[in-house]
This record gives sequence, structure tokens and C-alpha cells, in this order.
Amino acid sequence: MLKIALITNFNIPEKASAAARVADRLLEEDCRILIASYNREKLERLHKHREEFSYLPLDTLYSEADILIVMGGDGTILEAARRASQRGTPILGINMGRLGYMAELEMRELDQLHRLFTGDYELEKRSMLRVELRAQGGELRSFCYALNDAVISNGSVSRIIDLELSESGTPVTTYRADGLIIATPTGSTAYSMSAGGAIVDPRVECFCVTPICPHSFIARPLIFSDKSVLEVRNISVREKMLYLTVDGKMNFELYRNQTVRITKSSLETKLIRLKPCGFYKKLRQKMNLD
Repeated sequence: MLKIALITNFNIPEKASAAARVADRLLEEDCRILIASYNREKLERLHKHREEFSYLPLDTLYSEADILIVMGGDGTILEAARRASQRGTPILGINMGRLGYMAELEMRELDQLHRLFTGDYELEKRSMLRVELRAQGGELRSFCYALNDAVISNGSVSRIIDLELSESGTPVTTYRADGLIIATPTGSTAYSMSAGGAIVDPRVECFCVTPICPHSFIARPLIFSDKSVLEVRNISVREKMLYLTVDGKMNFELYRNQTVRITKSSLETKLIRLKPCGFYKKLRQKMNLD
């Protein structure tokens, strides 16, 4: 019996109702529906509870699920990916956001769900970053993983900062800019693209480094091999502390002379693909070029 976890923001009635529709379609097949236990009261209050639902603590849900169905925008998928990648659990995204680059289905395409039970789908593997925060002496202070990007900035205050970039111990350049984005190919269509970075096919093995509003005529986005060890050091004099934001969700304080080290993670995100829609076709659709 296939164990499928439904993940969405059940605080939003529209998403809870959509999740109930998906569950009803899945329950036509032989499966077990897993939902985080803290959502039970919300579903009962909205009359969306089903007797077939199994409510589990969040960590248990991720460890037991065979497939995760994530309903929302790319931000919801990013958050699920960080947990799912540690267990190798594949994700099927159903778009309920704006663009939904990583989502595979729209709500009008739920007839495709039966293919989860026949194995008639492909797994697309997406590379991830290992993001380390290191003290001035080099000792590890914290680390996490990112599917999209790591961003160094001054936080909510738009003010020029100074950063030093090196690759595998060799100095590359210094930036005077509002910040710096280090993205995976998956993240190249997110903040990096908005800042003028390259759009990169997810099959390309690389890191994308894009300055945010650089105060220079010659600062340009750079592409590095994903075998590189990238280090970005806070060399700002005026700003004692900057911020490191990972996948738009996790935030860390980055003090003067501390370093962010970026390497390719051994983890990867597995996305379920049900339709013959490649990266460039989806890009044209999402950017309204067709």
C-alpha cells in the first residue's frame, strides 16, 4: 500500500479544500493518506477530515511517506524539499501559488494522479547547496541545505555592503553591492534571475553567483563548477553585521570577517514528473511567452 503525505498550509481554507479534493481522488486507489497531526483540528473544523487519514508527528510523516504531495507555491515546495531530501522521498508539486516553476500539476489536472500507483512517472533529480557559516578562525558555526539559493545582504535596510569572493582558496573578486546571491540551477529562475543572473538548465552542474545592484560597471554574474568551494567573507567596515538567508526561509547573522562557505550537497531533491514538459517549455509557459 502506497503511503502518500499531503503537505500544504491548512490554515488557508482554499488550500485545505483543495487538499481534501486531492485526498478523495487518491483514496479511489489503494493508499494511505498521511497528514501532520497538528492539522487535524483544522480539518475537523472545516469538515474536511476523512476517516482514512493517518495523523502523524511531522518528523514521522516525512520518514514514513513513500511520496510527498506538496500543494502551494515554490516556497512550500522548498521547505518540504529540505526535509524530504534527507530521506530521498520524491515530491509531487501541485501549484497553488503564482508561478510554480517546480510544481508538476495544476488543480485541473488531478486525473494524472492515478499514475503514481502504476509507476508511470519519472524522477527528476535537482542538486542542492550545503551552506556553512564559519567564524573568523574558520571553525564551523552552523550549516544547512538549500535547493534554491543563499543570499547575503543587509537585511531590510537597503545599503551597500562589501563582500570578498574566493573559489577553492583563490581570491576571485570583491563586491560593493546591496548583496550577493549564490544559486543552484534550480534557483537561477528565482531571485537570481530578478537580479540579472543567468537562467540555467537544471541539468547543468554549476553554481550561479549574482551581485544585487552592484556599485560597479564591471561586476557581472559568474558561473562556477559545482565542484568548487565558494567562500564569501563579510569585509564590510561600516556594517558590523549582515544577514545570510537560505531559500528565503532560514536566517543567520553574519558578522565582520565571518565567512559563508558553499559546496555541492550530497543530498538532492527528487521531483516527480508526470508530463512530457521539459525545462524550456515550462519556462516559456510560466513567463507567458507562448
